[in-house]
Amino acid sequence: MARAAARLLAATLLCAASAAMLAAPATAAAQGANAVTPAPAPAPARGATGVPEVVRAVRFGVLPLGGTVESRALWTPLMADLQARRAATSEAARARIGQPQRFAYGPAPVEGLDVFPARAPHAPVFVFIHGGGWRQGDAKGYAFAAEMFRDAGVAYVVPDFAPVTDFGGDLVPMAAQVRRAIAFAYKNAVQFGGDPARFYVAGHSSGAHLAAVALTADWETEFGIPSTFIAGGMLMSGMYDMKPVRLSKRSDYVTFTDANEDALSPQRHLDRLRAPLVVSVGTKESPEFIRQARDFVAAVKAAGKTAELVVAPEFNHLEIVESLGNPYGPNGRAALTLMGLK
Repeated sequence: MARAAARLLAATLLCAASAAMLAAPATAAAQGANAVTPAPAPAPARGATGVPEVVRAVRFGVLPLGGTVESRALWTPLMADLQARRAATSEAARARIGQPQRFAYGPAPVEGLDVFPARAPHAPVFVFIHGGGWRQGDAKGYAFAAEMFRDAGVAYVVPDFAPVTDFGGDLVPMAAQVRRAIAFAYKNAVQFGGDPARFYVAGHSSGAHLAAVALTADWETEFGIPSTFIAGGMLMSGMYDMKPVRLSKRSDYVTFTDANEDALSPQRHLDRLRAPLVVSVGTKESPEFIRQARDFVAAVKAAGKTAELVVAPEFNHLEIVESLGNPYGPNGRAALTLMGLK
């Protein structure tokens, strides 16, 4: 009973915080990583990170209930059902339109791309970086959106890449692997009927973070690719400043230093952003996902760049990615609009 009461109290705090995130005005872009609000005095008990436990629960998605319990069950209460449905719809899509073409972008077995070509050549290319907390997921599980893109005349590309645990918790080589996949897709777009002049990069959750890192990368130095080769970016429910992630439960398996926290925080490198962005988030996501989306868009605009915030009413963290396969859903409509197809 005590645990149930504690869980109910934590859920109430989290819901109140989420509502406050949507009601509050956008944080000034200049705040950057300092947008995390300190706890008022007197402070509750503090955990190992030095952050008050209740604040850590509300802001960073961790619940202090006799040990640490991730709050995602509160924000995605049917998580297992949603994941099973996504797998089933991906299998159904492959049954209808055929298996994807497979291209190797590197020597490791995992370094491959699933490519669903458009019906006609010279098609826009939409590269989607999947999520999964940097440690789960694969290209096969995201075929569900392929049919919508194919029907719209778009080549849909989903890379596989190694989980962060394969790199000893270091996100830097993981992000580099994703950039290699994107560079390969761009340089070889003609092979699968794509138009490299209409090349788009997107991602969801941790994949949105990795996509944002790619969107703010130095492509000319690393790959000899023009810095303007990405025509547009779409970031769904991601994290764009890594300070809160460093303070969260994710730090149990992701290794952070001051240097990689900075290098992997796209919001701190907007001088390298060249593409217009669409940033989406659901109203039933956690307060930190909502804050990150809102503050990132504000920062991009303050830097003189183009970004649009798409708020999806009544969508949670897993439901919103499913909408990428629906031309009338928030993400599907936004993706087609970004490419000038709707």
